[in-house]
Amino acid sequence: MSEYSTDPQLVSLEPITVAVVREIVPMSELPSFFDRAFHAVMATAQAQGVPVAGPPVGVYYGMPAETVDVAAGFPTAGPVEATGDVASVTLPGGRAAQILHVGSYDSMEQTYGRLMPWLGQQGLIPAGVMWESYLTEPTPEAPESMQTLITWPLAE
Repeated sequence: MSEYSTDPQLVSLEPITVAVVREIVPMSELPSFFDRAFHAVMATAQAQGVPVAGPPVGVYYGMPAETVDVAAGFPTAGPVEATGDVASVTLPGGRAAQILHVGSYDSMEQTYGRLMPWLGQQGLIPAGVMWESYLTEPTPEAPESMQTLITWPLAE
């Protein structure tokens, strides 16, 4: 399956450079935003000769409501030069909680529903930014096999 656990765990991260498009998006428009952002980032990275260094990510700034402050893109081997809507950001290193979600995006709320109480039981406070790494290609034919790694840095 994966090197990641479907149970919450603490990890220590190195900072990660990612090329992203960031916008405030209505929740209903997330799929089209992700599609547009992934294509724009990939085109920019390729045009600048900056290698993609990992699976696609969705970075969330604050808690989603009707809208969400979100960035989508790819980890890169170095920063890309800001072009159009694409820019480089650095995801923080340090202590974080991670949990692997296996299944469709529609059922991710259940995995978050396991992670959040676990953080509270451990006396851990989540930071204001977190991200999802999409380890497998979305597949409508077998959504139960999709894998998403949820990473939530911790406030110190």
